[in-house]
Amino acid sequence: MPFTGPFTGFGRDFFEFFEELAGNNERPWFEANKDRYREVVVAACISFIEEMAPRLAGISKHYVADPKPNGGSMFRIYRDVRFSRDKRPYKEHAAVQFRHSAGKDAHAPGFYLHLEPGKVIYGGGIWKPPAPELAKIRTAIGKDPAAWTRVINNKALNAKTGGIMGDALKRPPKGFSADEKHIEDIKRQTFFAMCYDTERAARAKSFVSDVEDGFRAVTPLMKFVCKAVGAPF
Repeated sequence: MPFTGPFTGFGRDFFEFFEELAGNNERPWFEANKDRYREVVVAACISFIEEMAPRLAGISKHYVADPKPNGGSMFRIYRDVRFSRDKRPYKEHAAVQFRHSAGKDAHAPGFYLHLEPGKVIYGGGIWKPPAPELAKIRTAIGKDPAAWTRVINNKALNAKTGGIMGDALKRPPKGFSADEKHIEDIKRQTFFAMCYDTERAARAKSFVSDVEDGFRAVTPLMKFVCKAVGAPF
């Protein structure tokens, strides 16, 4: 594990690593810069996760902040290219997911942070849940439209984020009619709300507080999703 200390922000060298990787996305370059990756990227992410752990527990005790560099809250940098036409071996960004303790993979409800040059986002939701869980969320929206209205109209959520987003079907899913009150949301296959920030903000020590505030803002969505799929919040 890289040496880590208190979180002081994601430094300029953090983003510079990904800028250079984008122009040299190949194994020889990465192998030559692997120690640098560990020192400026992995170490910063671990410090952030450790700093975020007690703050996350204050939001919900059911989300896991695991600072292990492998198998923890930080996503691997290696891309799965087996079924992709894009054969670049490495992701050109860093990402952290604090997923629900009941979940086993990225499809579980979770809080998320994404960092790349020119793109800093954080928030929460559920990404492409398996069909049974997706059906439960859609059913919950249909059965209690008033509860979903409270989520999508939440002032703190809308002030911090762009509102509820996510890929959607073109037509209503099976079992739902086009005149459902929230049919456009029922069509969704993914549900998330994200805050959009800057590299400058991410470089500051106070960034961890910004992210905490963003996570708190999206809790109405997280609570609704957890209740729908039968997970505690």
